Amino acid sequence: MSDGAIFAKKPELSLAQYKFAVLNGTPEQSKAAKQKLVDGIKQDKMASYYAMLVAEGVLQEDRALARELQEASVAELAELDKNVEVAKEEHGDLEQNESSIHRAVFLAQIGEEEKAHTAYEEVLQRPTTTLNQKLDIVFGKLRLGMFYYRPIIVQREIDRAHELVNKGGDWDRRNRLKAFECVWRCSQRQFKEASDLFIECLSTYASPELMPLSEFVCHGTIACAVTMSRSDIKKKVIDAPEVVEVVNYIPNVDKLLR
Repeated sequence: MSDGAIFAKKPELSLAQYKFAVLNGTPEQSKAAKQKLVDGIKQDKMASYYAMLVAEGVLQEDRALARELQEASVAELAELDKNVEVAKEEHGDLEQNESSIHRAVFLAQIGEEEKAHTAYEEVLQRPTTTLNQKLDIVFGKLRLGMFYYRPIIVQREIDRAHELVNKGGDWDRRNRLKAFECVWRCSQRQFKEASDLFIECLSTYASPELMPLSEFVCHGTIACAVTMSRSDIKKKVIDAPEVVEVVNYIPNVDKLLR
């Protein structure tokens, strides 16, 4: 994109949900979630995350898989390091920052939590980093905090994002921040704040890297059901075109609203 937009889609937030289901679901749910978790780890070459789950006892060790993941992640990281060097030698500041952000996203993808934060922060502090790039980095760090459930980090990055947005962030990123914050407030049972944010950004939701619209509607409508009057729910939620579009795919929420 012309402004260097990189909306991090890694790590996949669904994997954190699968981990939770492995540990807390019924035997059938746990088995299904474990397979999805392993599949996601393989797809994203998550060597470090896999090692962490083995150490925690969430997954059993498969040395062949661990070796395969390690080799794949090392090879791709080497390629990204090469891209960073090429950008320094042949391109301008924007491209240099982009290549470094892509490298940080990959560190987040494979489960290198601390290294990803450090890599993001290094680019964030560069004098050549644009406001929009800074916001994209903060969204990446925010995503990391949500994935590993680090409340202090999440709140810090939300506050930082608000500061940056108030300095001139574009409409798309302003709306993206509302969506991230809505989901986080739901997880913290701050349903009034979450419902307000949901109503504000529902009609312009454009954050597929966070979650599909149907999942976002699921979170938001539950918050609204807890805090809003029936008349407001009917007017602002049930009749909203975005809710009508997906509500049949989330039947439990449909029953709650009706």
